Amino acid sequence: MDILEKGLSKGELNSVCQAVGGIDKLIDENSKDYFEIKYLLDNAKPDKLTENPKLYKTPIVRNGKQATVGYQPDVWKGWE
Repeated sequence: MDILEKGLSKGELNSVCQAVGGIDKLIDENSKDYFEIKYLLDNAKPDKLTENPKLYKTPIVRNGKQATVGYQPDVWKGWE
């Protein structure tokens, strides 16, 4: 799925957050737009991610209830 075009639904976002250990793991600190989210409270971050999907660290890969953020081929091999 093209995250920049479609983003994540609230349910999907919550599920991925739980799988990876929190919303901050989803945020790309190297994004040129990082300043938009850096100082927000955790409860405001989901709305900002929905508003600006360029803030996501990618790829976000799901396998059932498991998920990874960023390039992690060693983890993905274990899923096969």
